[in-house]
Amino acid sequence: MAHATALVHRPARPVRAALGGLVALAVGIGIGRFVYTPILPPMMAALGLSPFAAGLVASANFAGYLVGALLAAGGRLPGGQRAWLLGGLWASAITTAAMGLTRALPAFLALRFAGGAASAVVLILVSAVVLERLAEAGRSDLSALLFAGVGTGVAASAVLVSLLRAAGDGWAALWLASGGLSAVGALAAGWLVPAADARPPAAAARPLAGEPPPRDRRLLRLALAYGLFGFGYVITATFLVAIVRGDSALRPLEPVVWVVFGLAAAPSVALWTALARRTGIPAAFALAALTEALGVLASVTWPSRAGVFLAAVLVGGTFMGLTALGLVRGRELARGEARRVLALMTSAFGLGQILGPTFAGALSDRLGSFLVPSIVAAAALATAAVLARR
Repeated sequence: MAHATALVHRPARPVRAALGGLVALAVGIGIGRFVYTPILPPMMAALGLSPFAAGLVASANFAGYLVGALLAAGGRLPGGQRAWLLGGLWASAITTAAMGLTRALPAFLALRFAGGAASAVVLILVSAVVLERLAEAGRSDLSALLFAGVGTGVAASAVLVSLLRAAGDGWAALWLASGGLSAVGALAAGWLVPAADARPPAAAARPLAGEPPPRDRRLLRLALAYGLFGFGYVITATFLVAIVRGDSALRPLEPVVWVVFGLAAAPSVALWTALARRTGIPAAFALAALTEALGVLASVTWPSRAGVFLAAVLVGGTFMGLTALGLVRGRELARGEARRVLALMTSAFGLGQILGPTFAGALSDRLGSFLVPSIVAAAALATAAVLARR
């Protein structure tokens, strides 16, 4: 027993741990959350899904993410963190594959909700397991490698979807293949991610009930900015490929635009955190939000090859950086209440994500394009920049 305990607490090889985290985020977030975007256009065409219905399915995923994140952050998960992490990975793989086995909207909603909850569990617990091991080894600098997993998963699944579509496969096969890729990644992550202490951290073991987050005006402004960011990025992140498909001149770019999005996302956390060390987090967050707003506008106001790729680079290259900067800044303002602040930030971000796709889909149904919702999204991002900078 003592020998087993020593194995649990022995610092893992940091590069292996970071690579395991990269694979886990690639599966749980890069594929589990974002493969919907490149598969959505053939789904809409084959099933006759309206933009509103497509947005509703996306919002169900983000609602599940919010629920899963609050449960994971609140310390309500019994047992070992690593076991829940691996369970989240397999749940993500299974719900992704199962999307190809049904044609019913209620089933899509249920599967995407469950997949969203699994994604949140993966994101929060991989941070708890891997970042702790990196800190033990004195290699916290490898966190950038960990967070490159989201963009890696987006790019890998985009390539897979593009190749299968070029071979003539339909939307159902795309889901099944993406689930299979996720299962391979879950196996790899299970081998690479180090064992974690079964006891949850003391800060995470207490329930969420109790005092509210600290009443700091800077924190409240940051939480509002974070929610506006969630609303602002998710419309383009959900419908970019559908926007490209809707323009006959741009349709040839459909197989590659999401690959570019993922490749831009992979190094973004390292780049934006490096900038934040020079300028401070509020200034870096504001600049990233304004950069993302330009990308959102480019997706609908510059209907050209250059405009589409600019949108993919600017939005793909900022959304994970903004996610990281917001959470780090929240911890700075937490004053010893990091867990409750995490719940506040997650709630704000989750609500923004839930509202965005449904709002955009409803307006697109009525107006025939994503122009107006994208302009609203860009305005939300600009407002987030002002709030964060103050």
